[in-house]
Amino acid sequence: MQGKVEICGVNTASLPVLKGSETRKLLEKARAGDSSARDQLISGNLRLVLSVVQKFAGRGESMDDLFQVGVIGLIKAVDCFDLNQNVQFSTYGVPMIAGELRRFLRDHSAVRVSRSMRDTAYRVLQAREKLTAENGREPDVDAIAKHLELQRQDVVFALEAICDPVSLYDPVYSDGSENACVMDQIGDTRNTDEHWLEQIALEEAMRRLTGREKRILALRFYDGRTQMEVAKEVGISQAQVSRLEKNAIKQIKKDITA
Repeated sequence: MQGKVEICGVNTASLPVLKGSETRKLLEKARAGDSSARDQLISGNLRLVLSVVQKFAGRGESMDDLFQVGVIGLIKAVDCFDLNQNVQFSTYGVPMIAGELRRFLRDHSAVRVSRSMRDTAYRVLQAREKLTAENGREPDVDAIAKHLELQRQDVVFALEAICDPVSLYDPVYSDGSENACVMDQIGDTRNTDEHWLEQIALEEAMRRLTGREKRILALRFYDGRTQMEVAKEVGISQAQVSRLEKNAIKQIKKDITA
């Protein structure tokens, strides 16, 4: 069948759609304890679930899983809907389904993000969709921040918080014989083999200094003291501090380059 899409084994093209009057009658019967009416309500609103689920596609979760979670939200909506309220069932059901999906995505995220941050992120996504529809083009971060009355950095952090993490070993290119991974595209000028070797050499050179020399270097370059302040701290003259400091640095350079 053309246009056929199966989710959880359900052919979405053949899902029934209930009219408003039919939904109302079934809700009344379900409230009276008619389990068959309840099942018809759930079956007749699966298209509503599908429409909401499609808004959450591309988040790293399978559509089957999202559809099942959405159905749970639908069931909750059917069981909790208040017939005394003058609203359509779909008006009540959509937020219930979306809320269930948001909780699922939050609780199953590979990276734990605070609820407030996720709520901000969803507000940002909604604002982006709204501004895109109004202006015919996707808004930039500044426009979204202004619309939501948020700081620019809050919008950036919120969007980054809901991005799915990427493995360093995920392939980004393949020519059939060789793959290039994310790791190959990232430059790290600090945690390199050369840097590690220099760090080890420096630590070894520091171990060869006398206790006084180590103390002088620590006071001078870690604590930021002047030579005069170090002299008072150690109990020697400023000239002696200068000489010991120069000799220590000279010895370290010699050991590292040896």
